[in-house]
Amino acid sequence: MRLDFATSAQSTVGIEWELGLVDSSTGQLRPVGQDILAELQVPSEEPFQIVGEFMLNTLELVTGVCQSVDEGLDQLASAGRYVLELIAGEELTLFSQGTHPFAHPFAERISSGSRYQKLLDRTQYWGQQMLIYGVHAHIGLDHVNKAMPALNHLIKYYPHMLALSASSPYWVGYDTGYASQRTLLFQQLPTSGLPFQFHQWSDYERVVEDLHTVGMVDDVTEIRWDIRPVPRFGTVEQRVCDGVSTLQQVGAITALTQCLVHEVVGGDVDALEHVDILQPWYVQENKWRAARYGLDTIAIIDSDGTEMLVTDHLEQVLNRIEPIAQRLGCANELQWVEDMMRANNSATKQRAQTHSKFGDKLSQEQLTSVVLGSAAETVESLRTW
Repeated sequence: MRLDFATSAQSTVGIEWELGLVDSSTGQLRPVGQDILAELQVPSEEPFQIVGEFMLNTLELVTGVCQSVDEGLDQLASAGRYVLELIAGEELTLFSQGTHPFAHPFAERISSGSRYQKLLDRTQYWGQQMLIYGVHAHIGLDHVNKAMPALNHLIKYYPHMLALSASSPYWVGYDTGYASQRTLLFQQLPTSGLPFQFHQWSDYERVVEDLHTVGMVDDVTEIRWDIRPVPRFGTVEQRVCDGVSTLQQVGAITALTQCLVHEVVGGDVDALEHVDILQPWYVQENKWRAARYGLDTIAIIDSDGTEMLVTDHLEQVLNRIEPIAQRLGCANELQWVEDMMRANNSATKQRAQTHSKFGDKLSQEQLTSVVLGSAAETVESLRTW
């Protein structure tokens, strides 16, 4: 199966930010995404999109192709303000964490779109559990032969990106003991989870052909790996991260992704050096550790099995890629990664707020406070950007 890779400028940026629609008093999710989209009036010349998602309680803000991270953040801010203006009188607000801490997935309504209904019909119970929110970053690649090296390089930094963004310790009112419950939920779908790693694009094409042959997918877009090439856009897409509550955090994650991709494939494709592939069992362990421990993760950083505290290694990585950030114009946003480390991730802050631990059933007052506190951060971020 031949997969044409779209023309894309090297290291351009696209960002997708999933937001829950919650009651501004109770923090409960409300399935009004389609109603909002029907009423939204966004001028056609705006470069961004505001779209629905799998569940009707969700909207997604999607940028156009951006030359820089700050351009993408400006577009997200503009899109978010359109939504805020429309919902101002509806007792609604916007929320983004990896999971909603107390909603029950079986009480949530799924979009009637054929793509989503097909997913639900196939995946049943686990499909209904996809009450999750993330932030995704697309990085442009100017040659198809850069796609697999970019994926293989990014996968080494899976624990770093997840640990920074981890924001989903609670599920159906209980403390799961994990920093990212979302990560463990999302991997239950048959074409989600960790990607396979290859040296050549043709190897990836053969996998897609195999999946199509046995009926696992009808289209390459149904392969929902945590890091994946996107042929129709000419990008590599990082989908590791939990939902985060501010534009600054979105910018930090996107800048880190952009710099890591540019570091390995930013030059001429003819000069592209072989990118080491981390053993799959190390990749799998890194994912689990980051989902469990967040910024306390001891990450496996190379094929020799060298281990480091993820924050210590991330400091080294930031120093190494700082010159790249200067060239790409995202030095300010990359510095925000350090701010995220100093402030600790959302999962840790939520537990500090509630004093919870594994197995605890939180009170409704605590849960509502978590949701509305996060929503207030999102609204403030959008309005003041």
